[in-house]
Amino acid sequence: MCTLPCVSASVSDPSAFDPGVSIETARLTLRPFGPRDAARIRSIVESGAAFLPPGAPATASGVGRWLDQGVHELRRSGQGMHLAMADADGLVVGAISLFKTSWEAGTTEVGYGVHPLHRGRGLATEALRGLAEWVFDRTRLRRIDLTANLDNLPSLRVAQKAGFTWEGVLRGAVLEDDGPHDLVVFGLLRGDGRAPAPVLPRAELRTPRLLLRAPEPADAPDLAATGADPLTQARTGVPRGYTVEHALAFIGHAEQVRVRGAGAAWSAVEAATGRFAVNVDLRDVDWSHRTAEIGYMTAPWARGNGYAGEAVLAVARWLFERQGFSRLQLRAAVDNPQSRRVAEKAGFVREGVARSALAGEDLVVFSLVPSDLAFPA
Repeated sequence: MCTLPCVSASVSDPSAFDPGVSIETARLTLRPFGPRDAARIRSIVESGAAFLPPGAPATASGVGRWLDQGVHELRRSGQGMHLAMADADGLVVGAISLFKTSWEAGTTEVGYGVHPLHRGRGLATEALRGLAEWVFDRTRLRRIDLTANLDNLPSLRVAQKAGFTWEGVLRGAVLEDDGPHDLVVFGLLRGDGRAPAPVLPRAELRTPRLLLRAPEPADAPDLAATGADPLTQARTGVPRGYTVEHALAFIGHAEQVRVRGAGAAWSAVEAATGRFAVNVDLRDVDWSHRTAEIGYMTAPWARGNGYAGEAVLAVARWLFERQGFSRLQLRAAVDNPQSRRVAEKAGFVREGVARSALAGEDLVVFSLVPSDLAFPA
């Protein structure tokens, strides 16, 4: 019995990409494609499922030649290899590849795909971890690159769960059928830890009057009306002339921020009616010190009901009780008494004034720490 991952040979040069390589993880075997996969690959090609490596045949008639020659050309070049993800029954459920390998620089790049019917089970993360361990254990390579579209949230999370570091965004770097896409660059070095990057989980929170849930595209009209409201425009830094397009972009960006581990957002809706009332978001999350900042925006039709303070307090309690955070900061403009009252009613302590902190505007700094709240026993 071999431990995870186990391999067929110990090598540290281009011969690492040998035809007999086999990497075992808890639920998968990562191995070269071969004749045994012919029926399965034909079925995949005929179904139109898109997850096989680049160069895979477009029609079933090309499967035999691809399995015999095409899928192995990358390995023969010494620049990488395409491996099948096979489950305990030998069924191909995905594919993972190394490519663009530079033995001189000690770098390679990884890509992966999972059959649509097998997604959502953590198989891509498991395969990525197993292959990364194999690379560093059995070759002299020192870095693995990974790229994913900024709007491909599942792939971004796979990379971070596997311990890769988000290093930057290349704007408009790839052109697809629907236009240019931004590309996130991840990296994993030999000396890096393998712990997943910390992320605030998606969580529904309830108060006596509100349900706090992740923002949804259906919230966009109400978010747009809130963002375009004259008081919101005067008191916040939202874009001028706020539109539904702005709101949709915010909703998408909020989930990207959460996946990156930098924050989280909620739409607070009335429990009785389901009507949007408040947007609440955490930002500037510092995982080393377990601190964050909170902001909010109340819909004009919901003002005067104390909803913002109720929602902020619910998030604060969750952050302290469930996530182990030690401090929550809130900033409000000196000339925004409504926002300052929200902070005070939620139990925040005024600490001082940050001068010219936002576009030349002075901001009152408030904070909340766990001892400020009376937690139930």
